[in-house]
Amino acid sequence: MSQRVAAEDSIEDPIGYFLDDVTLHGKTDRTRTYYERVLRDFERFNDQRDGGDISAVSHRECMAYVHQLRGELQESTIATYASYLHRFYAYMTEVGVFDSNPMGLVMEEMDESINTDPTRRELSVAQMRAFMSDVTHPLERAVVLTLLKTGVRAGELCNLDRRDVHLPGNPQDNGPIRAEIADRPGSLFVPAAPSLGERYNGVKRTASNKRKRDTTIPIDEELAVSLRRWLAIRPDDHSDARPMFVSTSGSWGRRLTPDMVHHIVEAHARDFGWYQDGGGASQNVTPHYFRHFFTTHMRDRTGDRGIVKYLRGDVAQDVIDTYTHDWGNRVRQEYLENVYHLL
Repeated sequence: MSQRVAAEDSIEDPIGYFLDDVTLHGKTDRTRTYYERVLRDFERFNDQRDGGDISAVSHRECMAYVHQLRGELQESTIATYASYLHRFYAYMTEVGVFDSNPMGLVMEEMDESINTDPTRRELSVAQMRAFMSDVTHPLERAVVLTLLKTGVRAGELCNLDRRDVHLPGNPQDNGPIRAEIADRPGSLFVPAAPSLGERYNGVKRTASNKRKRDTTIPIDEELAVSLRRWLAIRPDDHSDARPMFVSTSGSWGRRLTPDMVHHIVEAHARDFGWYQDGGGASQNVTPHYFRHFFTTHMRDRTGDRGIVKYLRGDVAQDVIDTYTHDWGNRVRQEYLENVYHLL
C-alpha cells in the first residue's frame, strides 16, 4: 500500500521520486525506461511553455502536450504516453506529493479516435515461415516458436519450468512432470499463479503470469522437435526450479527474463525489416505481436473463439468447464488439426 509523504518533506525531482518507487514496486527496467522517456519529454515540453512546476500544472497544459503529439506519433503511442502521464499524476496524488491529478479530466476529454488496441501489422503464415527460417540458434528458435505456437506472453514463457513441459515420445526426454499434465504427453502447462517478486516453485519470479486460469496447451511435433534440440544443448541452470529457458550469453545458465526475450525478438524483427525505432504497436513485431498472430490465425482456422480464449487463458469458468472436461476430443484435436507449420 502506498505511504503518504509528510507535508514538510520536499521533493526536488518528482519524476525521479516516482521512478524510484516504480523500481521499488518491482517493475522491470524496461518499464522504468518507458516511464522516464515519457515523463521527461513532458517535463521539457512544460518548461518550454513556461508552465511552472509540474506538480501544479492544469489539465490545459496536459491537454496541450497530448495535442502536440498528434501528427508526430501514432495514435496508439499517444494513448500510451497519456496513460503513463495519468499513472504518474495519480500515484503522486495518492502518496500526497501532488494535490490533484490533472490527467484525470484529460483522459475523459481526449479524442475518442485514439485507439488503445491498435490495428496491427497483418502477416501471413508464409511470411512468418520465412521469418523463422532466419532464426537458427536453438534457444532463440525454441523461444520464438513457443511464443508463436502457444500464444503465451513473454513473462509466462520465462516462468516455465521443466516440470511444465511434457514432451511426447521418449520418457527420458522429460524429468519430473507436474501432476496436471503427467498423463498428457505433448502438453505445456501455463499456471496462473506466478507473480512478479513472489516465490513460486521455490524461486522468486521476475515476471507475472497474467492469465485468468491455469491452461494446458498442446505441443505439436514441430514445436516438440525445437524444444528437444534446445534441451540437448541447454546449459546447466542455477535453480532448483529447473527453468525451461536459460541464457546462453552473459547471464549463462540463468532463467531468461522478459527483457531478454524482447531483445531476441526485436533483433530478429529488426533484421527482417519488421521493427524500427518509434514504429509503435501497429508496425513493430514484438513478443506480444506473436500472441496477436496466434489469436488471429487460430481463430480463423478453428472458427471457435471459445477454444482460442481457452488457449490464451482469458476465459470464464463456463468455458473452462466445457473444454477441460473434453480435453482429448475438442481442444487438443482442434489445435493439432489447425495449428500452422512454420519450419
